[in-house]
Amino acid sequence: MAEALPLSDVTVIDLTIARAGPTAVRQLGDWGADVVRVESPEGGFEAGGRTSPDYLNLHRNKRSIVIDLKDPDGQAVLHRMVKSADVVVENMRTPVKHKLGFDYETLANLNPRIILGSISGFGQDGPYSRRGGVDQIAQGMGGMMSITGLPGQGPVRAGVAISDVTAGLQLAVGILTALHERHTTGKGRWVHTSLLESMIGMLDFQAARWTVENDDPPQAGNHHPTMGPMGMYKTLDGHLNLAASGGRLWEAFCHELGVAEWIEDQRFSSASARRTNKLQLNQLIEERLSQNTTEHWVECLNQAGVPCGPVNTVAETFSDPQVQHLGVAAPVVHPTAGTINILRNATNLEGVPNGIRFASPLKGQHSEELLIQFGFSAEEIDSLAHTGVVPVVSE
Repeated sequence: MAEALPLSDVTVIDLTIARAGPTAVRQLGDWGADVVRVESPEGGFEAGGRTSPDYLNLHRNKRSIVIDLKDPDGQAVLHRMVKSADVVVENMRTPVKHKLGFDYETLANLNPRIILGSISGFGQDGPYSRRGGVDQIAQGMGGMMSITGLPGQGPVRAGVAISDVTAGLQLAVGILTALHERHTTGKGRWVHTSLLESMIGMLDFQAARWTVENDDPPQAGNHHPTMGPMGMYKTLDGHLNLAASGGRLWEAFCHELGVAEWIEDQRFSSASARRTNKLQLNQLIEERLSQNTTEHWVECLNQAGVPCGPVNTVAETFSDPQVQHLGVAAPVVHPTAGTINILRNATNLEGVPNGIRFASPLKGQHSEELLIQFGFSAEEIDSLAHTGVVPVVSE
């Protein structure tokens, strides 16, 4: 008998759409939570379709039921499920959750132990709370685009949906915290974050520069904004990222480049001097690195203990021997797409399997078995199917 996964005793009702909410739920499903994805009969937000790489990646380890939540009978089905669930996750606007009957007050009255996890664009209240929010809007409003890109280039979007993914991860952490607290209190809690809050949180030390010293960070391109040398440099055949900002690393770096005299050079002999003369230093470093290949520098600098690495494309990343050793992609069989590879969870719990238990579901694939699981009789199931409240969906 297979050992139970850490969250196998947790039932999650997934009411999310788009990316941020499904990302939060995916974290719980990856570690064994029984995730019940509630979908609308009218269709959802599956950009590219249900067999697109994005959808297959977002919705693994979940089962699907179709419920018409605009119908009072559908809301009654959801409420009945909530009574025996542990977590509900949603990322709807505030008026929607109240209209459809899954605001925290309603759910807590049904089940005082329920934990409601919510993600919004800008917060659950305040002047922007009723606005719709998407990742790029949050990247702009949260400061990320102002510090991304080359100096003077103008705002640049990060290459991934960073506020969506971060909000999902933040919410998952909050839900796990509330589950832990519930062991002591016996009560659930409303846990919520927003794309805007998560985006600002991701600014980290860049935000601290402003909150502590009123220093508004500019774009710094491919180099660290405050330390150096730390950034990306051209080589004979490509680019190299390296970090040799001080102490032993700086000295080892100088020796490997054959410029040991820089160690005592007043322009570069201290961290503050290197920061003051950063542009000159970076130009000199690039002149030296351009004399040999990326592979050469990666090998010799790493042997000297100086952190560095190539700048890979996504394809090159997945062909890297360390990435292949880590097994970051795991196979799973999808009912229509066949055998596919999906990113596994990036966290490792030693001794716990870290794979994909099952692929993203077909729409409504598990409606009947889930109704049975939540205690609906055969007669009730037939009635719900006949009225279309919980329809049988085929794709």
